[in-house]
Amino acid sequence: MSLRPFGRLIPKRPQNPNRRTTRHNVMKIRKRISKQRERRAYRVRNGVRHGGRPRLSVFRSNRHIYAQVIDDQSGRTLVAASSMEQDLAEDGSGGNRASAEKIGQAIGKRAVDAGIKEVCFDRGRYKYHGRVAALAEAAREAGLQF
Repeated sequence: MSLRPFGRLIPKRPQNPNRRTTRHNVMKIRKRISKQRERRAYRVRNGVRHGGRPRLSVFRSNRHIYAQVIDDQSGRTLVAASSMEQDLAEDGSGGNRASAEKIGQAIGKRAVDAGIKEVCFDRGRYKYHGRVAALAEAAREAGLQF
């Protein structure tokens, strides 16, 4: 029982135990999804790291896309490109396929100039689709092999 406005006693209705919109359940779902993403990225990266070649790692956010070629044996980044760079930025929008293609061309050209011809493509937790696929195809056209 609880007091409501004007001092009336109104019994509280029992909560439905099958109700899925409580804050606790929403947080549990978000935590589960983030763990699934971490596991997926770990699984993809483990398959890529054993090749002995540098890996072309991709990160995408809603606004930008980033790519870097990493040497896992020394743990150093060899070449990097992102849509935040002034010469690669297109109208300030880095969240579309056109900018992903520009970044792919740039990372491919920079890697070939640095003497890197073969890499392993690390898509991370993302599907090989859309901006990630556009970046990969542009990097292939620029001369990278994977």
